[in-house]
Amino acid sequence: MKVIEAPSPNFDERSLPITMIVLHYTGMQDGESAIARLRDPAAKVSSHYVVAEDGTVLRLVDDDKRAWHAGRSHWRDVDDVNSASIGIEIVNPGHEFGYRPFPDEQIDAVIEIARHIRDEAGQMLDASFDEARAQNDTPAKPLGIPVVGAACCTPTPGGRACC
Repeated sequence: MKVIEAPSPNFDERSLPITMIVLHYTGMQDGESAIARLRDPAAKVSSHYVVAEDGTVLRLVDDDKRAWHAGRSHWRDVDDVNSASIGIEIVNPGHEFGYRPFPDEQIDAVIEIARHIRDEAGQMLDASFDEARAQNDTPAKPLGIPVVGAACCTPTPGGRACC
């Protein structure tokens, strides 16, 4: 997997093992604006990866660190989703700026990242689409269960799949 390093200062130490992947769309006018925000120390937000519409993958935070993408959120028995997850931001303007379908190149890149994370973790992972974002009032739209299902395994009800 080819990854372009674009470090963000917005991270800290992980206190839990990786057990999930959280997918978000950026919801900003363009990818450059989203990347700038994710790398801005004043914003106090980040993700591990950003996937551009052409499939280009940027790594902002190393997998072994805790990116700040899920806010204060809870999933199952995990009270710190940021610490237990890998955050993937998928460039898309969202409904406010003209939501459009995710291009195949972008979907393929998300699948590749999900498979890489699953293989590195050496275990099945939860993949959530918008639970964390819904809890802190930031934009969220499911990329689609088929995407994660293709990378992982059979999706389960409730907007999640397991990898």
